[in-house]
Amino acid sequence: MKQILQKTFNQLPLSYNESYETLLKMGKGEISEIEMTAFISAFNMKEISVNELKGFRDALLDLSVRVSFSANDSIDMCGTGGDEKNTFNVSTISSFVVAGAGYRVVKHGNYGVSSLCGSSNVLEYLGYQFSSNSSFLEQQLDSTGICFLHAPLFHPAMRHVATIRKVLGIKTFFNLLGPLVNPAQPSHQLVGVFNLKIARKFKYLLEESKRQFLVVHNTDGYDEATLTAPLKLLGNQMDTEIFPGELNAAQVLPKDLHGGSSIKEAASLFTRILSGNGTKSQTDVIAANAGLAIHCMNTNLSLSDCIMEARKSIESKAALTTLQNALS
Repeated sequence: MKQILQKTFNQLPLSYNESYETLLKMGKGEISEIEMTAFISAFNMKEISVNELKGFRDALLDLSVRVSFSANDSIDMCGTGGDEKNTFNVSTISSFVVAGAGYRVVKHGNYGVSSLCGSSNVLEYLGYQFSSNSSFLEQQLDSTGICFLHAPLFHPAMRHVATIRKVLGIKTFFNLLGPLVNPAQPSHQLVGVFNLKIARKFKYLLEESKRQFLVVHNTDGYDEATLTAPLKLLGNQMDTEIFPGELNAAQVLPKDLHGGSSIKEAASLFTRILSGNGTKSQTDVIAANAGLAIHCMNTNLSLSDCIMEARKSIESKAALTTLQNALS
């Protein structure tokens, strides 16, 4: 570990094998808490390479509790977090909208680490029962169109770094791994990234996986489509920039995206938006993100038509019904 720490302190890149073995040892509890804290902190000072990202991802997947479903035509929607913008739970709300529109969603999420309220926080508050039972999850996916994979149940190795991450309270390379290590590895993915350089690395990794995907990065630093600025879209043979008007919406102000100051407030916002009682800005943002996910699943539909499907899911209460069924 001394050699790995020295390379990291000197901001030198680790090889794929070094990255894989380091995270594997961390996940097995074979590295002391002091060494792990030093490594995570020092690594934060440098730019992550594709080989490092790939090595960390593969180690965490190898350490995970894997789950598979008989039909894998599904999508995960999540962001890296770490944009420090304190928005409401865009990807999680959008997931229920997509499921309400008739698409299968296998959502991977966790408690907030570098944010106040992660997807697990708000769903737990609303009464969702986390489970790692494959049969239960598949039954829920078949009956409601969505299931939620609570990261701590599927990545028990992360317990060795959980306290360190919580105490640090800042984004680390673990934020980047979340969207890459869904234990079900669904066939489609919409992932939001806070940094354009990282977004391009995600595109490279996801292209290697042969999955259908969209990586989104709002050019003002958000890890989702917020309609506050132009949006970079990176996908299978795609690299483009679009403006809010191309997402059938007007530009939104950052203050319109505030996620509240408590989990209770976040949960209230969550249900209000799914009930169709969100503000125009909130609804427009959710329709845009859900529309992008639907477009990822159904590339034969225009993006405009996909956004219309998302709006219909909200207006018809199908999205709300999906949430209610998932909680029952």
